[in-house]
Amino acid sequence: MTVANKVVVITGASSGIGAATAKLLASNGAKVVLGARREDRLQSLVQEITAAGGQAAYQVTDVRDAAEVQGLVDLAKSQFGGIDVIFNNAGIMPTSPISALKTQEWNDMIDINLKGVLNGVAAVMPDFTAQKHGQIVTTSSVAGIKSFPGAGVYGATKFAVRNLMEVIRTESAQEGTNIRTATLYPAAINTELLHTITDATAKQGMDQLYDAVGITPDAIARVVNFAIDQPAEVNVNEFTIYPTKQA
Repeated sequence: MTVANKVVVITGASSGIGAATAKLLASNGAKVVLGARREDRLQSLVQEITAAGGQAAYQVTDVRDAAEVQGLVDLAKSQFGGIDVIFNNAGIMPTSPISALKTQEWNDMIDINLKGVLNGVAAVMPDFTAQKHGQIVTTSSVAGIKSFPGAGVYGATKFAVRNLMEVIRTESAQEGTNIRTATLYPAAINTELLHTITDATAKQGMDQLYDAVGITPDAIARVVNFAIDQPAEVNVNEFTIYPTKQA
């Protein structure tokens, strides 16, 4: 199986990386099922995809709610007859120094960036295990492989995702369930992530960096397409994606 005809669930699909990936995969023949919290954005995206001849469905989904994520996967199965891939892409990045004690933002990052991924994994694991194939793609961050001042809690969630995905890969190999994984470590990609930063100093620094070197989400979409498009016996499982100009 290549991208064509695969059923792909995407969280965080209403903008940025999720929306770019949905459009690219659909243009290559995938059946995409989109989840996010902003229904107007989802409606518009599904209309755009279907108008171009693609197949798409959506459901309003808050990844913090396991039942809503399960409902999104159930929609994929009822609408398109199965589930081949989940792209756990929803995330927020309200970076700030630990000393600022923005504890609500800490909890929000844990709930969305980590628990949201776990909810996605839980929603597909029974099907993937039973059918002995499937793929879990998850957006981590370069902050999941390097430590950055101001990104202590954000990075902690992304380091956790890195570990989780590698364990899923190795356990699947041991259990013979053929579940492939792909973990993405994007650097400065121009998305709405910066809009979640409330610390003024952190926001200024990130804005300057992204204005100087940021690249479009299409770069990540192409990587996701590549990972999904590999034959079943090939697991290309880690991708670090930097703008060429970023040190």
